Amino acid sequence: MRRWLAFALAWVVILAGAFLANRVQTSGGAVVVSEVRIPAEEGVTLSGLLYVPKTATAAAPAPAILASHGYINTREMQSPFAIELSRRGFVVLAMDMTGHGYSGGIVGTAGFGGPAALRYLKSLPFVDKGQIGLEGHSMGSGPVMAAALSDPDGYRSIVLEGSTPGLLGAPAPEKPRNLAVVFGKLDEFAELMWQVKRGGLVEESKRLQEIFGATGRVEEGRLYGSIADGTARILANPRVTHPWEHFSKSGVGAAVSWFQRTIPAPAAKPPSDQVWIWKEVGTLIAFIGMVGLILATFDLLVSLPLFSGIDHPAEPITERHDPRWLLALVTTAIIPALTYLPLMKVGQVFFPMALFPQWVQNQLLIWALGTALIGFVVGLLFRRGKAAFTHKIGLSVAAAAATMGVAYLSLVLVDAVFKVDYRFWIVGLKPLSAARALELPPYLALWTVFFLVTLRGLAVNVAVRGERLFWAWTWAKFAMAGGFFIFVLWEYGTLFATGFLATPSEPLNAIIAIQFVPLLGIIGVIGAFAYRRTNSYIPGALICALLISWYVTSGTANHWAPGFTPQLPGAAAPAKR
Repeated sequence: MRRWLAFALAWVVILAGAFLANRVQTSGGAVVVSEVRIPAEEGVTLSGLLYVPKTATAAAPAPAILASHGYINTREMQSPFAIELSRRGFVVLAMDMTGHGYSGGIVGTAGFGGPAALRYLKSLPFVDKGQIGLEGHSMGSGPVMAAALSDPDGYRSIVLEGSTPGLLGAPAPEKPRNLAVVFGKLDEFAELMWQVKRGGLVEESKRLQEIFGATGRVEEGRLYGSIADGTARILANPRVTHPWEHFSKSGVGAAVSWFQRTIPAPAAKPPSDQVWIWKEVGTLIAFIGMVGLILATFDLLVSLPLFSGIDHPAEPITERHDPRWLLALVTTAIIPALTYLPLMKVGQVFFPMALFPQWVQNQLLIWALGTALIGFVVGLLFRRGKAAFTHKIGLSVAAAAATMGVAYLSLVLVDAVFKVDYRFWIVGLKPLSAARALELPPYLALWTVFFLVTLRGLAVNVAVRGERLFWAWTWAKFAMAGGFFIFVLWEYGTLFATGFLATPSEPLNAIIAIQFVPLLGIIGVIGAFAYRRTNSYIPGALICALLISWYVTSGTANHWAPGFTPQLPGAAAPAKR
Protein backbone atom coordinates (compact mmCIF):
# COMPACT_ATOMS: atom_id res chain seq x y z
CA MET A 1 0.00 0.00 0.00
CA ARG A 2 2.84 2.42 0.83
CA ARG A 3 4.28 2.03 -2.65
CA TRP A 4 0.95 2.68 -4.33
CA LEU A 5 0.46 5.78 -2.19
CA ALA A 6 3.89 7.10 -3.21
CA PHE A 7 3.02 6.42 -6.85
CA ALA A 8 -0.30 8.28 -6.50
CA LEU A 9 1.30 11.17 -4.61
CA ALA A 10 3.84 11.69 -7.40
CA TRP A 11 0.99 12.02 -9.88
CA VAL A 12 -0.78 14.50 -7.61
CA VAL A 13 2.37 16.65 -7.40
CA ILE A 14 2.83 16.55 -11.19
CA LEU A 15 -0.76 17.49 -11.96
CA ALA A 16 -0.88 20.20 -9.29
CA GLY A 17 2.30 21.81 -10.62
CA ALA A 18 1.15 21.56 -14.23
CA PHE A 19 -2.24 23.03 -13.35
CA LEU A 20 -0.63 26.01 -11.62
CA ALA A 21 1.70 26.56 -14.58
CA ASN A 22 -1.20 26.41 -17.02
CA ARG A 23 -3.31 28.89 -15.07
CA VAL A 24 -0.47 31.40 -15.02
CA GLN A 25 0.46 30.80 -18.66
CA THR A 26 -3.12 31.36 -19.79
CA SER A 27 -3.79 34.27 -17.40
CA GLY A 28 -6.52 32.23 -15.74
CA GLY A 29 -8.11 31.29 -19.05
CA ALA A 30 -7.97 34.74 -20.65
CA VAL A 31 -5.26 33.61 -23.09
CA VAL A 32 -5.37 30.54 -25.34
CA VAL A 33 -2.01 28.79 -25.82
CA SER A 34 -1.78 26.46 -28.80
CA GLU A 35 0.76 24.54 -30.84
CA VAL A 36 1.40 25.79 -34.38
CA ARG A 37 3.38 24.52 -37.37
CA ILE A 38 4.64 26.93 -40.03
CA PRO A 39 6.04 26.11 -43.49
CA ALA A 40 9.34 27.86 -44.16
CA GLU A 41 11.93 28.11 -46.91
CA GLU A 42 14.07 25.13 -47.95
CA GLY A 43 11.28 22.68 -47.12
CA VAL A 44 11.59 23.28 -43.38
CA THR A 45 8.67 23.29 -40.95
CA LEU A 46 8.82 25.56 -37.90
CA SER A 47 7.12 25.00 -34.59
CA GLY A 48 5.84 27.56 -32.14
CA LEU A 49 3.58 28.27 -29.22
CA LEU A 50 0.94 30.86 -30.04
CA TYR A 51 -0.47 32.93 -27.17
CA VAL A 52 -3.78 34.55 -28.17
CA PRO A 53 -5.71 36.78 -25.74
CA LYS A 54 -9.43 36.20 -26.05
CA THR A 55 -9.80 39.92 -26.71
CA ALA A 56 -7.93 39.50 -30.02
CA THR A 57 -10.47 38.93 -32.79
CA ALA A 58 -10.82 39.59 -36.50
CA ALA A 59 -13.12 42.47 -35.61
CA ALA A 60 -10.64 43.85 -33.07
CA PRO A 61 -7.16 42.69 -34.14
CA ALA A 62 -4.41 42.92 -31.53
CA PRO A 63 -0.75 43.90 -31.75
CA ALA A 64 1.65 40.97 -31.87
CA ILE A 65 5.18 39.99 -30.87
CA LEU A 66 7.47 37.40 -32.45
CA ALA A 67 9.80 36.02 -29.77
CA SER A 68 12.83 33.77 -30.19
CA HIS A 69 15.03 31.86 -27.75
CA GLY A 70 18.81 31.55 -28.01
CA TYR A 71 21.24 28.76 -28.86
CA ILE A 72 20.52 25.25 -27.48
CA ASN A 73 17.23 26.48 -26.00
CA THR A 74 13.61 26.04 -27.09
CA ARG A 75 10.48 28.17 -27.40
CA GLU A 76 9.51 27.54 -23.75
CA MET A 77 12.44 29.71 -22.66
CA GLN A 78 10.48 32.71 -23.93
CA SER A 79 7.48 32.06 -21.70
CA PRO A 80 8.24 34.97 -19.29
CA PHE A 81 7.96 37.41 -22.21
CA ALA A 82 5.01 35.57 -23.74
CA ILE A 83 3.09 35.48 -20.47
CA GLU A 84 3.64 39.14 -19.62
CA LEU A 85 2.93 40.44 -23.12
CA SER A 86 -0.13 38.26 -23.72
CA ARG A 87 -1.71 39.34 -20.41
CA ARG A 88 -1.30 42.89 -21.70
CA GLY A 89 -3.29 42.03 -24.83
CA PHE A 90 -0.50 41.18 -27.30
CA VAL A 91 -0.64 38.07 -29.47
CA VAL A 92 2.72 36.32 -29.01
CA LEU A 93 4.38 33.69 -31.19
CA ALA A 94 7.23 31.99 -29.30
CA MET A 95 9.06 30.13 -32.04
CA ASP A 96 11.55 27.27 -32.12
CA MET A 97 14.30 28.55 -34.40
CA THR A 98 15.46 26.09 -37.04
CA GLY A 99 17.53 23.20 -35.72
CA HIS A 100 15.94 23.57 -32.28
CA GLY A 101 13.00 22.01 -30.49
CA TYR A 102 10.31 20.81 -32.88
CA SER A 103 11.50 22.89 -35.85
CA GLY A 104 13.22 21.21 -38.77
CA GLY A 105 16.47 22.01 -40.53
CA ILE A 106 19.67 22.91 -38.71
CA VAL A 107 21.06 25.99 -36.99
CA GLY A 108 20.73 28.90 -39.42
CA THR A 109 18.47 27.27 -41.99
CA ALA A 110 15.97 29.62 -43.69
CA GLY A 111 17.10 32.72 -41.80
CA PHE A 112 16.79 30.75 -38.55
CA GLY A 113 13.07 30.54 -39.39
CA GLY A 114 12.44 34.21 -38.64
CA PRO A 115 11.04 35.40 -42.00
CA ALA A 116 8.51 32.56 -42.18
CA ALA A 117 7.46 33.11 -38.56
CA LEU A 118 6.84 36.82 -39.22
CA ARG A 119 4.83 36.03 -42.38
CA TYR A 120 2.71 33.59 -40.40
CA LEU A 121 2.08 36.08 -37.61
CA LYS A 122 0.98 38.73 -40.11
CA SER A 123 -1.36 36.25 -41.82
CA LEU A 124 -3.48 35.76 -38.69
CA PRO A 125 -6.82 37.59 -38.97
CA PHE A 126 -6.78 38.62 -35.29
CA VAL A 127 -3.35 40.31 -35.58
CA ASP A 128 -2.96 44.00 -36.33
CA LYS A 129 -0.41 43.82 -39.15
CA GLY A 130 0.78 47.37 -38.56
CA GLN A 131 1.64 46.80 -34.89
CA ILE A 132 4.18 43.98 -34.66
CA GLY A 133 7.28 43.75 -32.49
CA LEU A 134 10.26 41.40 -32.54
CA GLU A 135 12.17 40.04 -29.52
CA GLY A 136 15.16 37.72 -29.38
CA HIS A 137 17.54 36.54 -26.69
CA SER A 138 21.19 35.78 -27.54
CA MET A 139 21.25 33.87 -30.86
CA GLY A 140 17.55 34.70 -31.01
CA SER A 141 18.68 37.89 -32.74
CA GLY A 142 19.26 35.65 -35.79
CA PRO A 143 15.61 34.93 -36.57
CA VAL A 144 14.24 38.33 -35.54
CA MET A 145 16.87 40.24 -37.52
CA ALA A 146 16.33 37.96 -40.53
CA ALA A 147 12.60 38.67 -40.20
CA ALA A 148 13.25 42.42 -40.04
CA LEU A 149 15.52 42.21 -43.07
CA SER A 150 12.92 40.26 -45.06
CA ASP A 151 10.14 42.79 -44.32
CA PRO A 152 11.65 46.19 -43.40
CA ASP A 153 8.25 47.83 -42.96
CA GLY A 154 6.57 44.81 -41.40
CA TYR A 155 7.36 45.58 -37.76
CA ARG A 156 7.35 48.52 -35.34
CA SER A 157 10.15 47.76 -32.86
CA ILE A 158 12.76 45.25 -31.72
CA VAL A 159 14.11 44.14 -28.35
CA LEU A 160 17.45 42.35 -28.24
CA GLU A 161 18.08 40.64 -24.89
CA GLY A 162 21.75 39.80 -24.36
CA SER A 163 22.45 40.09 -28.06
CA THR A 164 23.63 42.27 -30.89
CA PRO A 165 22.59 42.86 -34.52
CA GLY A 166 24.39 40.54 -36.93
CA LEU A 167 25.63 38.16 -34.22
CA LEU A 168 28.39 35.89 -35.60
CA GLY A 169 27.82 37.25 -39.09
CA ALA A 170 24.09 36.51 -39.31
CA PRO A 171 22.21 38.84 -41.72
CA ALA A 172 20.69 41.94 -40.10
CA PRO A 173 19.27 45.27 -41.24
CA GLU A 174 21.74 48.13 -41.19
CA LYS A 175 19.28 50.37 -39.32
CA PRO A 176 16.73 48.27 -37.39
CA ARG A 177 13.55 50.10 -36.44
CA ASN A 178 13.08 51.30 -32.85
CA LEU A 179 15.71 49.12 -31.21
CA ALA A 180 15.99 48.40 -27.48
CA VAL A 181 19.14 46.67 -26.25
CA VAL A 182 18.89 44.87 -22.91
CA PHE A 183 22.36 43.72 -21.89
CA GLY A 184 23.35 42.52 -18.44
CA LYS A 185 26.20 44.06 -16.52
CA LEU A 186 27.31 40.48 -15.82
CA ASP A 187 26.63 39.07 -19.30
CA GLU A 188 29.21 36.37 -20.01
CA PHE A 189 29.35 37.24 -23.75
CA ALA A 190 30.21 40.95 -23.51
CA GLU A 191 33.31 40.71 -25.68
CA LEU A 192 31.60 38.60 -28.35
CA MET A 193 28.48 40.77 -28.50
CA TRP A 194 29.76 44.32 -28.04
CA GLN A 195 33.58 44.09 -28.01
CA VAL A 196 33.89 45.28 -24.39
CA LYS A 197 35.60 43.41 -21.58
CA ARG A 198 32.51 43.08 -19.40
CA GLY A 199 28.80 43.78 -19.62
CA GLY A 200 29.00 46.73 -17.26
CA LEU A 201 31.04 48.55 -19.90
CA VAL A 202 28.55 48.13 -22.76
CA GLU A 203 27.79 51.87 -22.69
CA GLU A 204 31.36 52.40 -23.92
CA SER A 205 31.03 49.98 -26.85
CA LYS A 206 32.01 51.69 -30.11
CA ARG A 207 29.64 49.41 -31.97
CA LEU A 208 26.72 50.31 -29.70
CA GLN A 209 27.55 54.00 -30.04
CA GLU A 210 27.50 53.66 -33.82
CA ILE A 211 24.11 51.91 -33.81
CA PHE A 212 22.69 54.49 -31.40
CA GLY A 213 24.15 57.45 -33.30
CA ALA A 214 25.87 58.56 -30.09
CA THR A 215 29.05 60.65 -30.22
CA GLY A 216 30.31 59.23 -26.92
CA ARG A 217 29.23 57.00 -24.07
CA VAL A 218 25.65 55.70 -24.45
CA GLU A 219 23.46 56.72 -21.51
CA GLU A 220 21.35 53.93 -20.06
CA GLY A 221 17.63 54.76 -20.16
CA ARG A 222 18.01 57.74 -22.49
CA LEU A 223 15.87 57.74 -25.65
CA TYR A 224 17.96 58.27 -28.78
CA GLY A 225 16.25 59.10 -32.06
CA SER A 226 12.50 59.15 -32.66
CA ILE A 227 9.90 56.43 -32.16
CA ALA A 228 7.63 58.07 -34.74
CA ASP A 229 10.15 57.77 -37.57
CA GLY A 230 11.56 54.41 -36.44
CA THR A 231 15.02 55.63 -35.40
CA ALA A 232 14.55 55.27 -31.65
CA ARG A 233 17.22 53.54 -29.55
CA ILE A 234 17.34 52.76 -25.84
CA LEU A 235 19.69 50.77 -23.58
CA ALA A 236 18.91 48.85 -20.39
CA ASN A 237 21.91 47.51 -18.48
CA PRO A 238 20.60 45.56 -15.45
CA ARG A 239 22.87 43.65 -13.09
CA VAL A 240 22.11 40.18 -14.47
CA THR A 241 23.94 37.40 -16.30
CA HIS A 242 23.30 36.19 -19.85
CA PRO A 243 20.88 33.34 -18.96
CA TRP A 244 19.32 35.59 -16.33
CA GLU A 245 18.34 38.28 -18.83
CA HIS A 246 15.26 36.37 -19.89
CA PHE A 247 14.52 35.10 -16.39
CA SER A 248 14.48 38.29 -14.34
CA LYS A 249 12.04 41.08 -13.60
CA SER A 250 14.54 43.58 -14.95
CA GLY A 251 15.09 41.77 -18.26
CA VAL A 252 11.43 40.99 -18.86
CA GLY A 253 10.33 44.40 -17.57
CA ALA A 254 12.63 46.25 -19.98
CA ALA A 255 11.13 44.38 -22.95
CA VAL A 256 7.57 44.97 -21.76
CA SER A 257 8.31 48.65 -21.20
CA TRP A 258 9.73 49.15 -24.72
CA PHE A 259 6.92 47.33 -26.49
CA GLN A 260 4.28 49.25 -24.54
CA ARG A 261 6.12 52.45 -25.42
CA THR A 262 6.40 51.74 -29.15
CA ILE A 263 3.23 49.69 -29.76
CA PRO A 264 -0.13 50.53 -28.14
CA ALA A 265 -0.95 47.76 -25.64
CA PRO A 266 -4.65 46.83 -25.39
CA ALA A 267 -4.33 46.20 -21.63
CA ALA A 268 -1.22 48.09 -20.53
CA LYS A 269 0.18 47.34 -17.08
CA PRO A 270 3.27 48.64 -15.27
CA PRO A 271 6.36 46.71 -16.41
CA SER A 272 7.00 45.71 -12.79
CA ASP A 273 3.62 43.91 -12.66
CA GLN A 274 4.88 40.39 -13.45
CA VAL A 275 3.48 36.94 -12.63
CA TRP A 276 5.52 34.66 -14.94
CA ILE A 277 7.67 33.27 -12.12
CA TRP A 278 4.68 31.31 -10.82
CA LYS A 279 4.51 29.42 -14.09
CA GLU A 280 8.12 28.41 -13.52
CA VAL A 281 7.30 27.40 -9.95
CA GLY A 282 4.51 25.22 -11.30
CA THR A 283 6.67 23.47 -13.87
CA LEU A 284 9.39 23.02 -11.23
CA ILE A 285 6.87 21.32 -8.93
CA ALA A 286 5.85 19.09 -11.84
CA PHE A 287 9.53 18.30 -12.55
CA ILE A 288 10.07 17.30 -8.92
CA GLY A 289 6.93 15.18 -9.14
CA MET A 290 8.34 13.44 -12.22
CA VAL A 291 11.53 12.51 -10.33
CA GLY A 292 9.34 11.18 -7.52
CA LEU A 293 7.32 9.26 -10.10
CA ILE A 294 10.48 7.58 -11.44
CA LEU A 295 11.45 6.44 -7.95
CA ALA A 296 7.91 5.38 -7.00
CA THR A 297 7.34 3.52 -10.26
CA PHE A 298 10.59 1.60 -10.02
CA ASP A 299 9.96 0.77 -6.35
CA LEU A 300 6.46 -0.44 -7.22
CA LEU A 301 7.61 -2.54 -10.19
CA VAL A 302 10.33 -4.28 -8.19
CA SER A 303 7.73 -5.29 -5.61
CA LEU A 304 5.55 -7.00 -8.25
CA PRO A 305 5.94 -10.73 -9.01
CA LEU A 306 7.01 -10.05 -12.61
CA PHE A 307 10.11 -8.18 -11.44
CA SER A 308 10.75 -9.94 -8.15
CA GLY A 309 13.93 -11.42 -9.60
CA ILE A 310 15.73 -8.08 -9.18
CA ASP A 311 14.33 -7.38 -5.70
CA HIS A 312 17.46 -7.77 -3.58
CA PRO A 313 18.84 -5.63 -0.71
CA ALA A 314 22.11 -3.89 -1.50
CA GLU A 315 25.34 -5.48 -0.25
CA PRO A 316 27.95 -2.67 -0.22
CA ILE A 317 31.52 -3.73 0.45
CA THR A 318 32.34 -0.54 2.37
CA GLU A 319 31.59 -0.93 6.08
CA ARG A 320 32.08 2.61 7.44
CA HIS A 321 32.93 6.23 6.69
CA ASP A 322 36.67 6.02 7.08
CA PRO A 323 39.36 8.27 5.49
CA ARG A 324 39.58 5.98 2.49
CA TRP A 325 35.82 6.33 1.90
CA LEU A 326 36.05 10.11 2.27
CA LEU A 327 38.88 10.29 -0.27
CA ALA A 328 36.87 8.15 -2.70
CA LEU A 329 33.81 10.40 -2.23
CA VAL A 330 35.75 13.61 -2.85
CA THR A 331 37.64 12.15 -5.82
CA THR A 332 34.39 10.93 -7.39
CA ALA A 333 32.93 14.42 -7.08
CA ILE A 334 35.96 16.36 -8.27
CA ILE A 335 37.08 14.41 -11.34
CA PRO A 336 34.04 15.25 -13.55
CA ALA A 337 34.40 18.97 -12.82
CA LEU A 338 38.17 18.96 -13.41
CA THR A 339 37.82 17.19 -16.75
CA TYR A 340 34.84 19.24 -17.95
CA LEU A 341 36.44 22.17 -19.75
CA PRO A 342 39.42 20.25 -21.24
CA LEU A 343 37.27 17.39 -22.54
CA MET A 344 34.55 19.71 -23.86
CA LYS A 345 37.28 21.38 -25.91
CA VAL A 346 38.49 18.00 -27.17
CA GLY A 347 34.87 17.13 -27.94
CA GLN A 348 34.71 19.87 -30.58
CA VAL A 349 36.36 17.42 -32.98
CA PHE A 350 33.31 15.10 -32.68
CA PHE A 351 31.65 16.87 -35.60
CA PRO A 352 27.92 16.59 -36.38
CA MET A 353 27.03 13.63 -38.61
CA ALA A 354 24.05 11.48 -39.53
CA LEU A 355 24.05 9.36 -36.37
CA PHE A 356 25.19 12.16 -34.07
CA PRO A 357 23.73 15.48 -35.37
CA GLN A 358 23.98 17.54 -32.17
CA TRP A 359 27.38 19.14 -31.74
CA VAL A 360 26.98 20.13 -28.09
CA GLN A 361 25.72 16.67 -27.14
CA ASN A 362 28.69 15.19 -29.00
CA GLN A 363 31.01 17.31 -26.86
CA LEU A 364 29.19 16.26 -23.71
CA LEU A 365 29.65 12.62 -24.63
CA ILE A 366 33.39 13.04 -25.11
CA TRP A 367 33.46 14.57 -21.62
CA ALA A 368 31.26 11.80 -20.22
CA LEU A 369 33.16 8.87 -21.72
CA GLY A 370 36.55 10.40 -20.96
CA THR A 371 35.52 11.06 -17.37
CA ALA A 372 34.15 7.55 -17.02
CA LEU A 373 37.46 6.08 -18.15
CA ILE A 374 39.48 8.27 -15.80
CA GLY A 375 37.07 7.62 -12.94
CA PHE A 376 37.23 3.88 -13.49
CA VAL A 377 41.03 3.82 -13.37
CA VAL A 378 41.19 6.06 -10.30
CA GLY A 379 38.42 4.06 -8.63
CA LEU A 380 40.58 0.95 -8.73
CA LEU A 381 42.79 2.62 -6.12
CA PHE A 382 39.92 2.69 -3.61
CA ARG A 383 38.58 -0.83 -4.08
CA ARG A 384 38.27 -2.86 -0.90
CA GLY A 385 37.57 -6.17 -2.58
CA LYS A 386 35.27 -7.76 -5.11
CA ALA A 387 31.72 -6.39 -5.02
CA ALA A 388 28.91 -8.96 -4.88
CA PHE A 389 26.35 -7.56 -7.32
CA THR A 390 23.10 -9.32 -8.21
CA HIS A 391 22.65 -8.71 -11.93
CA LYS A 392 19.54 -9.75 -13.88
CA ILE A 393 20.08 -7.93 -17.15
CA GLY A 394 16.84 -8.81 -18.91
CA LEU A 395 14.66 -7.83 -15.95
CA SER A 396 16.76 -4.71 -15.38
CA VAL A 397 16.22 -3.56 -18.96
CA ALA A 398 12.50 -4.23 -18.73
CA ALA A 399 12.12 -2.46 -15.37
CA ALA A 400 14.10 0.58 -16.53
CA ALA A 401 12.14 0.82 -19.79
CA ALA A 402 8.81 0.51 -17.97
CA THR A 403 9.83 3.09 -15.37
CA MET A 404 10.87 5.65 -17.94
CA GLY A 405 7.85 4.78 -20.07
CA VAL A 406 5.61 5.90 -17.21
CA ALA A 407 7.67 9.07 -16.73
CA TYR A 408 7.49 9.86 -20.43
CA LEU A 409 3.74 9.20 -20.48
CA SER A 410 3.31 11.67 -17.62
CA LEU A 411 4.95 14.44 -19.67
CA VAL A 412 2.96 13.59 -22.80
CA LEU A 413 -0.20 13.88 -20.69
CA VAL A 414 0.90 17.18 -19.13
CA ASP A 415 1.80 18.59 -22.55
CA ALA A 416 -1.54 17.51 -24.07
CA VAL A 417 -3.74 18.77 -21.23
CA PHE A 418 -1.87 21.79 -19.88
CA LYS A 419 0.52 22.74 -22.74
CA VAL A 420 3.51 22.98 -20.38
CA ASP A 421 6.56 20.82 -19.85
CA TYR A 422 8.86 20.05 -16.89
CA ARG A 423 11.31 22.89 -16.36
CA PHE A 424 12.79 25.66 -14.28
CA TRP A 425 14.92 28.36 -15.89
CA ILE A 426 17.54 26.66 -18.12
CA VAL A 427 16.66 23.11 -16.99
CA GLY A 428 13.83 21.81 -19.16
CA LEU A 429 12.47 18.43 -20.23
CA LYS A 430 10.01 18.16 -23.11
CA PRO A 431 8.50 15.34 -25.19
CA LEU A 432 10.53 14.20 -28.19
CA SER A 433 9.39 14.97 -31.70
CA ALA A 434 9.38 12.04 -34.13
CA ALA A 435 12.62 13.30 -35.69
CA ARG A 436 14.34 13.67 -32.33
CA ALA A 437 13.14 10.24 -31.23
CA LEU A 438 14.95 8.75 -34.24
CA GLU A 439 18.13 10.58 -33.17
CA LEU A 440 17.95 9.16 -29.65
CA PRO A 441 19.21 5.52 -29.96
CA PRO A 442 22.88 6.20 -30.85
CA TYR A 443 23.13 8.79 -28.09
CA LEU A 444 21.39 6.46 -25.65
CA ALA A 445 23.97 3.75 -26.34
CA LEU A 446 26.88 6.03 -25.43
CA TRP A 447 25.18 7.53 -22.38
CA THR A 448 24.48 3.98 -21.19
CA VAL A 449 28.20 3.21 -21.22
CA PHE A 450 28.89 6.33 -19.16
CA PHE A 451 26.26 5.56 -16.55
CA LEU A 452 27.16 1.88 -16.24
CA VAL A 453 30.73 2.82 -15.39
CA THR A 454 29.82 5.81 -13.21
CA LEU A 455 27.07 4.18 -11.15
CA ARG A 456 29.16 1.07 -10.69
CA GLY A 457 31.83 3.28 -9.13
CA LEU A 458 29.18 4.94 -6.96
CA ALA A 459 28.01 1.55 -5.67
CA VAL A 460 31.52 0.20 -5.09
CA ASN A 461 33.23 3.25 -3.58
CA VAL A 462 30.53 5.45 -2.03
CA ALA A 463 27.71 3.18 -0.82
CA VAL A 464 28.08 2.11 2.83
CA ARG A 465 26.57 -1.02 4.35
CA GLY A 466 23.58 -0.38 6.63
CA GLU A 467 23.41 3.35 5.87
CA ARG A 468 20.03 5.11 6.06
CA LEU A 469 18.41 6.14 2.75
CA PHE A 470 18.67 9.86 3.57
CA TRP A 471 22.45 9.68 3.97
CA ALA A 472 22.84 7.37 0.99
CA TRP A 473 21.08 9.99 -1.13
CA THR A 474 23.10 12.81 0.41
CA TRP A 475 26.47 11.22 -0.37
CA ALA A 476 25.35 10.09 -3.82
CA LYS A 477 24.21 13.62 -4.71
CA PHE A 478 27.50 15.05 -3.49
CA ALA A 479 29.51 12.44 -5.38
CA MET A 480 27.69 13.17 -8.62
CA ALA A 481 27.06 16.93 -8.39
CA GLY A 482 29.37 18.29 -5.69
CA GLY A 483 32.26 19.02 -8.02
CA PHE A 484 30.05 20.92 -10.45
CA PHE A 485 28.45 22.84 -7.59
CA ILE A 486 31.91 24.05 -6.59
CA PHE A 487 32.82 24.74 -10.24
CA VAL A 488 29.70 26.85 -10.86
CA LEU A 489 30.17 28.63 -7.54
CA TRP A 490 33.76 29.44 -8.52
CA GLU A 491 32.78 30.68 -11.99
CA TYR A 492 29.87 32.84 -10.88
CA GLY A 493 31.31 33.94 -7.56
CA THR A 494 34.19 35.35 -9.57
CA LEU A 495 31.79 36.91 -12.09
CA PHE A 496 29.72 38.66 -9.43
CA ALA A 497 32.85 39.85 -7.62
CA THR A 498 34.86 41.04 -10.62
CA GLY A 499 32.56 41.18 -13.66
CA PHE A 500 34.51 38.32 -15.28
CA LEU A 501 34.02 34.55 -15.23
CA ALA A 502 36.84 32.60 -13.63
CA THR A 503 37.40 31.22 -17.14
CA PRO A 504 36.44 34.20 -19.36
CA SER A 505 37.10 32.28 -22.59
CA GLU A 506 34.46 29.63 -21.74
CA PRO A 507 31.14 31.49 -21.40
CA LEU A 508 28.98 28.89 -23.15
CA ASN A 509 30.41 25.94 -21.22
CA ALA A 510 30.08 27.84 -17.95
CA ILE A 511 26.38 28.38 -18.66
CA ILE A 512 25.88 24.74 -19.71
CA ALA A 513 27.53 23.62 -16.45
CA ILE A 514 24.77 25.26 -14.38
CA GLN A 515 22.41 22.48 -15.51
CA PHE A 516 24.81 19.81 -14.28
CA VAL A 517 24.21 20.64 -10.62
CA PRO A 518 20.50 19.69 -10.44
CA LEU A 519 20.70 17.01 -13.13
CA LEU A 520 23.64 15.14 -11.63
CA GLY A 521 22.05 15.47 -8.20
CA ILE A 522 18.95 13.73 -9.58
CA ILE A 523 21.17 11.06 -11.14
CA GLY A 524 22.79 10.43 -7.75
CA VAL A 525 19.39 9.97 -6.10
CA ILE A 526 18.11 7.58 -8.79
CA GLY A 527 21.36 5.59 -8.88
CA ALA A 528 21.54 5.17 -5.11
CA PHE A 529 17.86 4.27 -4.83
CA ALA A 530 17.91 1.66 -7.59
CA TYR A 531 21.10 0.07 -6.21
CA ARG A 532 19.61 -0.23 -2.71
CA ARG A 533 16.52 -1.97 -4.14
CA THR A 534 18.31 -4.40 -6.44
CA ASN A 535 21.98 -4.77 -5.39
CA SER A 536 22.82 -3.89 -8.99
CA TYR A 537 23.94 -0.69 -10.66
CA ILE A 538 22.47 -1.74 -14.00
CA PRO A 539 18.79 -0.69 -13.51
CA GLY A 540 19.77 2.75 -12.22
CA ALA A 541 22.29 3.22 -15.02
CA LEU A 542 19.69 2.38 -17.65
CA ILE A 543 17.08 4.71 -16.12
CA CYS A 544 19.62 7.54 -15.96
CA ALA A 545 20.82 6.93 -19.51
CA LEU A 546 17.24 7.07 -20.79
CA LEU A 547 16.53 10.24 -18.80
CA ILE A 548 19.66 12.17 -19.82
CA SER A 549 19.69 11.13 -23.48
CA TRP A 550 16.01 12.17 -23.66
CA TYR A 551 16.76 15.45 -21.86
CA VAL A 552 19.71 16.45 -24.04
CA THR A 553 18.33 15.22 -27.37
CA SER A 554 15.02 17.03 -26.95
CA GLY A 555 16.57 20.35 -25.99
CA THR A 556 19.85 20.68 -27.91
CA ALA A 557 20.49 22.14 -31.36
CA ASN A 558 20.88 20.07 -34.51
CA HIS A 559 23.88 20.90 -36.71
CA TRP A 560 23.26 18.09 -39.20
CA ALA A 561 20.11 17.08 -41.04
CA PRO A 562 19.50 15.31 -44.36
CA GLY A 563 19.93 17.74 -47.24
CA PHE A 564 21.85 20.40 -45.33
CA THR A 565 25.54 21.09 -44.90
CA PRO A 566 26.60 20.78 -41.24
CA GLN A 567 27.13 24.15 -39.58
CA LEU A 568 29.13 25.31 -36.60
CA PRO A 569 27.28 27.21 -33.83
CA GLY A 570 26.43 30.68 -35.03
CA ALA A 571 26.76 30.01 -38.76
CA ALA A 572 24.32 32.29 -40.48
CA ALA A 573 23.02 30.46 -43.51
CA PRO A 574 23.57 26.78 -44.26
CA ALA A 575 23.96 25.87 -47.89
CA LYS A 576 21.57 23.29 -49.22
CA ARG A 577 23.07 20.23 -50.84
